[in-house]
Amino acid sequence: MKVNKKYSCLPAEEKGIHIINIRAIEDIGYDQHESTLLNSLSKNPDADCKYGLYFRDGKRKVDYILVYHYKKSSAGKTLARRAQQNDASVRSTRQDQPLPGKGVQLEMGDSEPHMDYHEDDKRFRREEYEGNLVEAGLELERDEDTKIHGIGFVKIHAPWNVLCREAEFLKLKMPTKKMYQINQTHGLLKKINSVIQKITEPIQPKVAEHKPQTVKRLSYPFSREKQHLFDLSDKDSFFDSKTRSTIVYEILKRTTCTKAKYSMGITSLLANGVYSAAYPLHDGDYEGENVEPNDRKLLCEEWASYGVFYKYQPIDLVRKYFGEKIGLYFAWLGVYTQMLIPASIVGIIVFLYGCATVDENIPSMEMCDQRNNITMCPLCDKTCSYWKMSSACATARASHLFDNPATVFFSVFMALWAATFMEHWKRKQMRLNYRWDLTGFEEEEDHPRAEYEAKVLEKSLRKEHKHKETDKEKLTWKDRFPAYLTNFVGIIFMVGLTFAIVFGVIIYRISTAAALAISSTPSGRSSVRVTVTATAVIINLVVIIILDEVYGCIARWLTQIEVPKTDKNFEERLIFKAFLLKFVNAYTPIFYVAFFKGRFVGRPGDYVYIFHSFRMEECAPGGCLMELCIQLSIIMLGKQLIQNNLFEIGIPKMKKFIRYLKLKRRRSLDHEEHMKKKQRYEVDYNLEPFAGLTPEYMEMIIQFGFVTLFVASFPLAPLFALLNNIIEIRLDAKKFVTELRRPVAVRAKDIGIWYNILRGIGKLAVIINAFVISFTSDFIPRLVYLYMYSENGTMHGFVNHTLSSFNVSDFQAGTAPNDPLDLGYEVQICRYKDYREPPWSENKYDISKDFWAVLAARLAFVIVFQNLVMFMSEFVDWIIPDIPKDISQQIHKEKVLMVEVFMREEQGKLQMLETWKDKDKRKGENCNNHSPRLSRSRSGSLSSCHSYPLDV
Repeated sequence: MKVNKKYSCLPAEEKGIHIINIRAIEDIGYDQHESTLLNSLSKNPDADCKYGLYFRDGKRKVDYILVYHYKKSSAGKTLARRAQQNDASVRSTRQDQPLPGKGVQLEMGDSEPHMDYHEDDKRFRREEYEGNLVEAGLELERDEDTKIHGIGFVKIHAPWNVLCREAEFLKLKMPTKKMYQINQTHGLLKKINSVIQKITEPIQPKVAEHKPQTVKRLSYPFSREKQHLFDLSDKDSFFDSKTRSTIVYEILKRTTCTKAKYSMGITSLLANGVYSAAYPLHDGDYEGENVEPNDRKLLCEEWASYGVFYKYQPIDLVRKYFGEKIGLYFAWLGVYTQMLIPASIVGIIVFLYGCATVDENIPSMEMCDQRNNITMCPLCDKTCSYWKMSSACATARASHLFDNPATVFFSVFMALWAATFMEHWKRKQMRLNYRWDLTGFEEEEDHPRAEYEAKVLEKSLRKEHKHKETDKEKLTWKDRFPAYLTNFVGIIFMVGLTFAIVFGVIIYRISTAAALAISSTPSGRSSVRVTVTATAVIINLVVIIILDEVYGCIARWLTQIEVPKTDKNFEERLIFKAFLLKFVNAYTPIFYVAFFKGRFVGRPGDYVYIFHSFRMEECAPGGCLMELCIQLSIIMLGKQLIQNNLFEIGIPKMKKFIRYLKLKRRRSLDHEEHMKKKQRYEVDYNLEPFAGLTPEYMEMIIQFGFVTLFVASFPLAPLFALLNNIIEIRLDAKKFVTELRRPVAVRAKDIGIWYNILRGIGKLAVIINAFVISFTSDFIPRLVYLYMYSENGTMHGFVNHTLSSFNVSDFQAGTAPNDPLDLGYEVQICRYKDYREPPWSENKYDISKDFWAVLAARLAFVIVFQNLVMFMSEFVDWIIPDIPKDISQQIHKEKVLMVEVFMREEQGKLQMLETWKDKDKRKGENCNNHSPRLSRSRSGSLSSCHSYPLDV
């Protein structure tokens, strides 16, 4: 194995101290001077190593980078300057100079202070860790002569034998020499597929991986004993860059640094600041002149560009470059966006139906008819006067756009759409698993996290201090009980804070409505509801965006104090907490408008008050559905526009600008360094680190909730989600390709816990839409009136039927309007929306029988709607198989072909054994013919001859 001399020539018992000495020499400046001298002899050493993509020899590829901070003493800088003046004196000094680390100070006129103790400790740990990496078979090369001062880079290369060993450990499926034909459709289906391919050809990305394949290589878990099965004609490209970095990362995670009783892998070393970063390299530049073709450049052109928004995503190339987990996210996002197209079309049709029938809607026509002369009771005490129902004409007409019989159909359609979407994704997921050779893949338990190991170490040290003999320690529920209690209290507090803020906004709405109602202008009074609703929703939006960021940080902190064992456990607990808090934060204001506003108002003369002065809010005469639509649309569009797009574009740009200013300041200090072209690992170091897919999934899941949960009140929600996602896909793609460090490829066969959350939201959407249609809209009261109370079978008289009467003489003292003649006449009876007995009845103002009839119809509708839609969803789930038929056939075919390959191999072995047996038999017969004594023991000789090849 070819190993870097800097690490490989050290004796095992003295490896640690020699590495320290060599590192010290580098700090003083000798190695840097030698590298400068060698660089001057070659034409362009950076070009030979492709600017950091390869080692200095230009042959070994850099698979991973470790980054660390270091400090140089002034003595080192003085020696470096002397070294540049006289190379011979440098060489002689290098032999005689005492090395730091052995307790000897450098004597150069005045004694220089030693380096910081923590820096020395970090250096010792790095040296031990890197020595262990070399023992594991990796090859390392250090570079501290970079444009970024104080930053050192360790380049890691995995040789062929290490790649083979780790691929076998990880059970990586690799393509074999055996190729087979993929089953193709025949007859009419083949013609239809060919027509579809021709039609969709302009929107297909121009990448080789996206072209339809007719043949496929048989894949098998890599084995060093069966290397003859695999096509190893080109060993350099057999393991691609994604696989190589994954293998190196696995070695980095399990290789430990045990100095001072610490058992630390790369995650612990990063957490403790021993290394500042660790990442694989991008394949090269994605823009500029004379850029060599690479996958990153291809992704930038065919995927991460707004100009190709209409094209399909090159998912196979995304998986090849970023790994299966990120590939599955973008595949899921693509399927979700495609499924939004039919939902958007149906939503637009429902909205246009409302627009077309608004002039034929009898209830809104009656509300707008000024001849009806319906006088409504005041909206607030004292300052508010009586008002005409016709003043709410615009609100009533607008409500019909979203509150019409078509919205019921749309709610049923969206429930079935959600079930179809989940089934479609499962089938797409199985196709990707087959194409990406993930069938049969099972996730193994991950390495413990750094924080978990530190807690276990702390616990074991406490036990040792008490002189107790203990087995291998682990954290129990008792150790985590304070964290669990903190989690419970913290989540309850955050949910309570959200409710308190919503309650504060309710107070704002009530007080603002009362203040605006005092306005003497008729236009001011008529626009009170719209003004209050719009301003309150904007306040809600700002609060939601702020709390979203706060809750994300709190959820991460609550998860960290739990100290989950593995990264997978950490991610699942973080997702649960963040989703719970963000769900409550985003939907609490909408739930209030949908199900609570106007429910606990009371009646004129007996209103429900807050703080003894403010009355609870009432719904408009046309119902609360219009206000729900306004609330939902502003929050959804605001979150998508501000949080999902402006934040994702603006914050990375701002961070990039800040990094540019810092680098510009550094470059001004050293013009010669500025003139050099940056190495690949230096450029990637300045990119943002990958923070995981949780934020990306979270914003899409919250959007999925907006699309499905309250879709009965806002049929255009799928359309706005579609427009957002078209931008979101390219925005995320551009971020991954150009602004983030390359993430470590992670194998995954599904989207994990997010699928269960999606299914839960789909089930909840059926229940919520049933209640929205039944209790928030006027759909059920209209049906009850039409079939039970209408005299001529039409909706004429419906508005009057839903209004109750109130005698103004029954107002409580001090609550009657200050100006009862504001309308120009004296009012004796005013109307309010409720089902109550009239003032001339024996049980005046009691709840009437009509209320109970409507309530019974509403509850019956909820039960029927929920069970019917649930049954239809389950039927869709049952009728659509999870695994496509052609994929199941291909998987079975692969198994059969693999069995055939091994059977042929066994037959070849048996034939070889038979050949050996025949040779031994003929040899034994020849021996018997020459020696009669051996004939008496012929059977024994033959058995011994036969046993040899069998043992082999």
